[in-house]
Amino acid sequence: MKKVYLDSAATTQMRDEVIEKITLVMKDFYGNPSSSHSYGRSSKSLIENARKTVAGFLNVAASEIIFTSGGTEADNLALNSAVRDLGVTRIITSKIEHHAVIYTVDQLKACFKIDVEYVHLDECGSVDTNHLEELLSSSDSKTLVSLMHVNNEIGNMLDVKAVGKMCKDYNALFHCDMVQSVGHYEIDLTEIPVDFTAVSAHKFHGPKGVGFAFVRKNSGLKPLIFGGEQERGHRAGTESVHNIAGLEEALKLAHENMAVEKEYITSLKSYFVDQLELNIPDIKFNGYCRDPFKSTYTLLNVCLPVTQEKALMLLFQLDLKGIACSKGSACQSGSDKGSHVLSAFLSEEDLKKPSLRFSFSKYNTKEEIDYVVSVLKDFIAP
Repeated sequence: MKKVYLDSAATTQMRDEVIEKITLVMKDFYGNPSSSHSYGRSSKSLIENARKTVAGFLNVAASEIIFTSGGTEADNLALNSAVRDLGVTRIITSKIEHHAVIYTVDQLKACFKIDVEYVHLDECGSVDTNHLEELLSSSDSKTLVSLMHVNNEIGNMLDVKAVGKMCKDYNALFHCDMVQSVGHYEIDLTEIPVDFTAVSAHKFHGPKGVGFAFVRKNSGLKPLIFGGEQERGHRAGTESVHNIAGLEEALKLAHENMAVEKEYITSLKSYFVDQLELNIPDIKFNGYCRDPFKSTYTLLNVCLPVTQEKALMLLFQLDLKGIACSKGSACQSGSDKGSHVLSAFLSEEDLKKPSLRFSFSKYNTKEEIDYVVSVLKDFIAP
């Protein structure tokens, strides 16, 4: 059976070089980084070099990088500390954020009685920045804005520079989940007035279970996990040295190959769009995923002209044909709920039809695209 993986927004295949680096570190650098002997010092050195590498790519100070278990922990760290320690009493966010943000904000509202306001979205699911400014100007409360850079389901991109400047103008903190953008775009955090970001290595061909938070210097952020003094006291627990080394290697390779791979993946996505339109005339594209200026080049979200009854079998049939894609974020697997992202802006009619997210990487080919289109065409045919 032919196998096609088009779910890289959920997780990416690790590069061979990353696997080799992780294997080497696991074999030769097994000392606890907090130990004072040579084994510990060697492991500690690997971590600090990785921190400098990451900071260099984002053009920030090494002290502003905190290694975490991934994007979810980094989101939780920033949001919890902002309310608990930094005096935030109001959070402005959107209804299409990742659940790592939505559920954390819900919990903070329940526990700390903070005010939560949701910025309006346009007809394609992008943040209405005029409404955001209205919200920011409407209160003197200590406010944090939490909006993601690239939406993980529909690919819409936020103008982070404009939003960051707006937050600064109104003396609000800005938290931005950059899980779907770091490793795919050049990001200079000296040019973006953001206070906190979240990043996960497995989104750019690195290992699962490791990521980092960027925390702007002198923010006053306090730890979410208590114990030892690892990560300069911001994140207790023995560091996962091999995973941190793998993250560093993956980010290096992502930046070294970014221009070439972006061009290649962009051409694949464009080809996929053309073939879908040619073979499935009534197909719709959700959000701005067709627009190369308003959406990421790494994913496509489509609404298929299929009845509700037939839609129930769609993912199952694609899986039988060896095709991996998603009807939403991987974090929603096993849930019978529809996509909260699509529900925020699609019409009731389109919500009754199946929507699929296809996401791409350097490992995909045009031949795979042709195969997927042919399977979809056969399934949809009366």
